[in-house]
Amino acid sequence: MGDVGLNSDPCSCPSSPLSRSGVSPPSLEPSSSSSTLPFRDGVMLFMLSVSAEQLQRFKELLAEEDPSPGCTPLTWGQLKSARCGEVVHLLTEYFPGRRAWEVARDIFTKMNQTELCLQMQRELNEMLPNLEPEASSLRRRVLTLEEDESDKIREYKARVMSEHSTLCDRTCWPGNNVDFFYQEPCREETLLQCLLLPRKPQGRQPRTVVLQGDAGVGKTTVAKTLMLQWAQDMFYAHKGWLAFYLHCQELDRPEEQSFSELIAHKLSGSPALASRILSHPEHLLLLLDGFEELTLTLIDRPEDLSEDWGQKMPGSVLLTSLLSKRMLPDATLIIFLRSSLWKTVSPFLKGPSLIPLTGFSAPERSMYFRSYFKNRHDADAALSFATGNAVLFSMCRVPVTCWLVCSCLKRQMERGSGLPRAFPNATAVFAHYLSSLLPTRVRHVVGETHQEQLKRLCSLAAEGMWKNQWVFGETDLSLARLDERDVEAFLGVRVLRRAVAGGDLVAFTHPSFQEFFAALLFVLCFPQRLRNFQALDRFRVLQLLAHPERRRNHLAGMALFLFGLLNDTCALAVEQLFGCKVSLGNRRKLLKVATMPPDGDLPTPKHGLPQLLYCLHEIREEAFVGQILHDHRKSRLAISEVKDLQVSAFCLKFCPRLQELELAVAWAVAKATSLSPGRLPSPRPEGSDRSSLWWQDFCSVFKTHESLEVLTVKDSAMDTEAVEILAAALRHPHCNLRKLIFKRVGPLVVSEGIISVLVKNQYLRHLEIRDTEMGPRVTDALCNTLRHPRCFLQCLRLITPWPAHKPPFEHLRPALSATSVHTAVELSTVSTLDQSPRSVRWLFVLKVVWRISLERRLEGCPFNPTNGADLTRSLKRNIHLKTLMLRRGSLERGKECPPVVARQLERLSLESCDLTPLSCGSLAFSLVSNQSLTHLSLAENALQDDGVKQLWNVLRHFPSPLQRLVLRSCALTSECCQDIASALDKNKNLRSLDLGCNSLRDNGVVLLCQPLLNPDSGLQVLELEECQFTSVCCPALTSVLLHNRTLRHLDLSGNSVGLRGAKLLQDAALKRVLRPEVVLYVPAASGAAATALGGKAPRREGDPGPEMLLVEAATSCTPFLGVYSSLMGKKRQSRGVDMMRRLEGPAVNKDVLQVVQDWKDELCDQAAGTV
Repeated sequence: MGDVGLNSDPCSCPSSPLSRSGVSPPSLEPSSSSSTLPFRDGVMLFMLSVSAEQLQRFKELLAEEDPSPGCTPLTWGQLKSARCGEVVHLLTEYFPGRRAWEVARDIFTKMNQTELCLQMQRELNEMLPNLEPEASSLRRRVLTLEEDESDKIREYKARVMSEHSTLCDRTCWPGNNVDFFYQEPCREETLLQCLLLPRKPQGRQPRTVVLQGDAGVGKTTVAKTLMLQWAQDMFYAHKGWLAFYLHCQELDRPEEQSFSELIAHKLSGSPALASRILSHPEHLLLLLDGFEELTLTLIDRPEDLSEDWGQKMPGSVLLTSLLSKRMLPDATLIIFLRSSLWKTVSPFLKGPSLIPLTGFSAPERSMYFRSYFKNRHDADAALSFATGNAVLFSMCRVPVTCWLVCSCLKRQMERGSGLPRAFPNATAVFAHYLSSLLPTRVRHVVGETHQEQLKRLCSLAAEGMWKNQWVFGETDLSLARLDERDVEAFLGVRVLRRAVAGGDLVAFTHPSFQEFFAALLFVLCFPQRLRNFQALDRFRVLQLLAHPERRRNHLAGMALFLFGLLNDTCALAVEQLFGCKVSLGNRRKLLKVATMPPDGDLPTPKHGLPQLLYCLHEIREEAFVGQILHDHRKSRLAISEVKDLQVSAFCLKFCPRLQELELAVAWAVAKATSLSPGRLPSPRPEGSDRSSLWWQDFCSVFKTHESLEVLTVKDSAMDTEAVEILAAALRHPHCNLRKLIFKRVGPLVVSEGIISVLVKNQYLRHLEIRDTEMGPRVTDALCNTLRHPRCFLQCLRLITPWPAHKPPFEHLRPALSATSVHTAVELSTVSTLDQSPRSVRWLFVLKVVWRISLERRLEGCPFNPTNGADLTRSLKRNIHLKTLMLRRGSLERGKECPPVVARQLERLSLESCDLTPLSCGSLAFSLVSNQSLTHLSLAENALQDDGVKQLWNVLRHFPSPLQRLVLRSCALTSECCQDIASALDKNKNLRSLDLGCNSLRDNGVVLLCQPLLNPDSGLQVLELEECQFTSVCCPALTSVLLHNRTLRHLDLSGNSVGLRGAKLLQDAALKRVLRPEVVLYVPAASGAAATALGGKAPRREGDPGPEMLLVEAATSCTPFLGVYSSLMGKKRQSRGVDMMRRLEGPAVNKDVLQVVQDWKDELCDQAAGTV
């Protein structure tokens, strides 16, 4: 099957000449929506846009160019038949380094191609200085062959052409396949000529190229096409390569063999010629395929590998030596790999260049349907049905599945059956097709029931799925009780096939067949058993629904089919089609295990949607889905395909208690299903209207779900239509959204329509726009909205990129001054031009300036005491401001900072404001004067022991409503701990205290533990991260863990308690009998554990987060993207600080005492003898 479908192609493709049914597909022109190439890191890709006439002229002028010194000149014979990609390859090989771009630019200048000249220069500038220097281009050794050896090479090429002349896969696809036709992949030609293009930024040809794709997308077809073109001297002919196609089964032999023997066998038994070729590895082109059929294990010990191609060795050593370039390092490898095996094979590869093969694109699928159905009305009906089930249509990326679906739909249409009734889900299509392959002739034993034989086939499939095994030997067949006649019968109907190079090995004809039969095992009814169905246990269900890190669960297809088979309509059809009883007993097990917890451990956006959602969409039993999702409160959804949208829209309807939704949309609704591949007779792309309706269904949850209060849209790009649909839903009178957040979204997402939600939605109180450019029209709309009397916004956070020479948010000042509704406004920018500490500090001052709407503008100067007085006066005038946060402001310049007095102020943060003990008297006065102040952060100010003593004296002797105090990184020692302990004894209002990153040591921690042992202690949160204590104070901490009743969060991480201390604390946590129970958290993994308990994860302020650029920019003169990596290792600095989160403190769960710790590392190190 020529079935590779890439993302784009700059050149048009001819119609397919091959057709078994006589159907001639329409010509396929390049899709206008195509914009990216799978080899987009290749150099000079814009050369692909030149016309045939321009390319011919370019080659003529290139042949006239003088070569670099010491290099052989290019000949017209080399250039005459070279395709565009090969011309680029010749350029970079014969004119190494930057000379290639200069030569190409000069030629385009002669051709008056100004735009191409500019593109050449831009790409050259981007690649410098990483471009490989000219001296690095080495001259290749010439491979000289004797006359008889050349004859053998010609014989080998003739044999290759004979073996690969038929591009269709030799696998005869199952069933009555007289209507199966071959569709030429329109982009295969471009793929092959660019396969070995030099890559950016070094400009080197990759020595290892991996073509990766799902089963059936055309990897083997590309390999055969490549071999055929090589044999015809059409693939990089100037390289003089000798190409060999190796299926992994050829290396997976019980007997040892050398690589030279393997190559000699390819050359009809010529060991001398094989040795001569292998002595010149730079002339070798090796194609490795069939990794999914390997039974050997790759070797992970480098010392076990070999570089001797003449030495006999086990297949595992030989294959690993080739992959890792230990053997034949100068050979060029092209590896064809199933996507699910990438994580297994990639660690052994050296600098691989990865090219994805995605199968049929949406336009190609559309073309296939229209080519298959001769009647236009039938084609429209079939395509409309297929696009109506986005999961099914997505499966049609695989060409054989596309044909399978067309075949089933056509059969039902000929019978006059309605397609939606016959096929309630994608699983039903496979059930109809595969049941047609199992006629009564499969049975061969008198008296044996059809069900028993089917059960054995299903057992083989299921065992393979659990083991991630796709090829089966005699032992596997025997365990499944499949004898030779069974195997031959299933081979006869082409449900099974022989492995490519293994006589005794078999596999299912396509992996989807194995997935279906494996799922079928768990719905079949077995009358002879006490329990009449094969039960699933909890572990297996969790396996089916797992979301592995950064890779697809290999059981995902089986899970989808299992849920689909449990659909009532599909189950009834299976009974009729397979002639066997079906049991739905496992549906109860799925219902019990698969129910999503209210605040469950959500997959990250890189995973896409949770696997469970696809399965629930497939089962389509509303009562079942409703029970699974009824209590679900948080969802994180990444929508990158049409199927993601349809599945999400379906499932969200059954989450009536949903409270928070995080959404990543990398897709435009109106363009997502542009299925017309060219000038097909269609007024609009098929599926456009339907996908728009799905988006409307998705957004309808904001109207129907009363509990949904938080929407976060991040890393998203939507078109105008999609944004307007979303805005209309948010403006609906029944939308109860209270918090709306946009992070790193496209310029169209934050639109005037979205801004209008602030007026139309009476419940919206919080708007945050982060790392997103806002156009002037949107900003004007925001200004007008803030003045509107029906705008009830209380918190506005705008953190956006802005040039430093422009006064940020100047135009917002009148709007903020004119309204008195806002209780918290944070406007801050990221400077992109001037990174001096002075200018960046000014940006953070701006945050405060506009939070309080000062009438007098600060002309780029940091705060001084006079400014502080202005600050206080403005605070008194702005009676509605309740939150003030200042960072990197210089409040003290040799004089005491004036007190910050505002009776309405509830939260005050003065972090890293150069405060010293000199200003602590003013701070103490602020504590006494502000009787509404509940949260205070003075982090990263060198207040020292003497300074904070004044604060603690106020808290000990005066009534204060303060509940949260942050003194992190304030240069404190154990000397101040007695004052703290005395204050905690007297003050019962203080609930949360952060003393992290201070040198309190053992003596100080022991003193702090004393008030915590009092029965009336009110402290709930105590953060002692990196306070330099050891195991000496652990007995005191142990007493707190055993006897304190009020603590709910205790952070002890970053301290060297050693094995003894860790053991004491761990034992205390286990022995505690009081409520609440103690739960230990490791900081790196705290998020998942905390959400499992229904609370928020314990937060370490040092964890890197999206706020890093906002805060750390103040001390850096480098571009912000560089700041992130340079600060990752600094423990004592404030990395990734979210000021509001730190001011609020960690959330607590009333039923749990969360102890944040990293003792696991201590215990492991002790066990290893390293501590």
